[in-house]
Amino acid sequence: MIETHSRVIVGGGLEGLAIAWSLADRGDTDIVVLERDTLCSGMTGKSSGVVRCHYGVPSLAAMSRYGIDVFTRATELFGDDMGFQQCGYVVGVGADNVEPLHANVAMMRDLGIEVDLVDHDTVAALWPGLHLEDFAAFAYEPLGGRGEAYLTGMAFAAAARRLGVRIRQSTPVRALLPRPDGEVYGVTLADGSEIHADTVILAAGPWTPALAAGAGVDLDIKAQRAQLILVDQGAPTPVVPVLSDLAGLSYLCREPNGEILYGNSDHSVPQYIDPDDYVNRADESTIDTAIAELGHRLPDMPDPRITGSYVGAYDVTPDYNPVIGPAPVDGLFLAAGFSGHGFKISPAVGKLAADLILDGKTDLPNVDPHDFRWSRFAENDPLLSPHPYRGAGEMR
Repeated sequence: MIETHSRVIVGGGLEGLAIAWSLADRGDTDIVVLERDTLCSGMTGKSSGVVRCHYGVPSLAAMSRYGIDVFTRATELFGDDMGFQQCGYVVGVGADNVEPLHANVAMMRDLGIEVDLVDHDTVAALWPGLHLEDFAAFAYEPLGGRGEAYLTGMAFAAAARRLGVRIRQSTPVRALLPRPDGEVYGVTLADGSEIHADTVILAAGPWTPALAAGAGVDLDIKAQRAQLILVDQGAPTPVVPVLSDLAGLSYLCREPNGEILYGNSDHSVPQYIDPDDYVNRADESTIDTAIAELGHRLPDMPDPRITGSYVGAYDVTPDYNPVIGPAPVDGLFLAAGFSGHGFKISPAVGKLAADLILDGKTDLPNVDPHDFRWSRFAENDPLLSPHPYRGAGEMR
């Protein structure tokens, strides 16, 4: 059996659903989204949901700022608040990273992003009880905060369906369908049936490289283990900003129930995993590190205990930045390798992809599509921050 559509999107996670909604919102509605399991059941559901514009790459900072606009207007746009809480975002650095902090804040201000350099007293008032003596400087984004990737993806899905997009769950894609000249004209499903399309959009997270390889496209994307730990302080944490601790190379977020989510910002020795076969809990060494760092950063916790942990996978490229754009073969569009940035930029990813597919260009302010081209790796032109943070440059 052969089915035909204008667009096929492989991957029913956050990015694929954002692209589906953005295309449909522009009137391009003959779309089918194919998800091998249930919507947002892959790495979308493992996202920590941090929202920040603090990047050294201007295009990423601008994409995050666009995302904040969508998140704050979510009820108006989608009839759903997407779980976004604008609690603010603080990044603190040690003495060796003061210079890049100042440079990145200046760049963000040039883009119109609301960010300030703040002092120790300001941060102490924003999050009482933090040990701050080993920080040399801080930046604060009042519009940053915390969202829910699963809720965001489902809001995109519901809005796309209302516009006519078809979404098929429990529909694994076996392979892409290439012509002899390399052009991709559809996909083969696990049941042997085919779906043909003018454009196949590959947005399958860490599962993307295996599918792309079937069309002769080599994507150097690995699944990097990301461990997250939940901690109850012994009393509910009040509403506080997200803290990016670049002195201790970790980040802390307040959960909606008042617990704290601890994540690692040190990617100097990455662990790679099979996204279909890994242990979904933090290992002992990571737990030990989290206990030590939390005890240092929050020394007055009344009765701390770990309440749980889980593991996701960043789909990382060599430069820790995504590939968004046409593949080197006709008929195939790539949206993968988000390297931990995907949640906060997902609204902009949807718009950028829709603009490039329909127009070949974008009007996203301060975003250069050339930055995210597939060919940059072969060209030895990785997308890197001009002002990286020592010890945490990969994610900034």
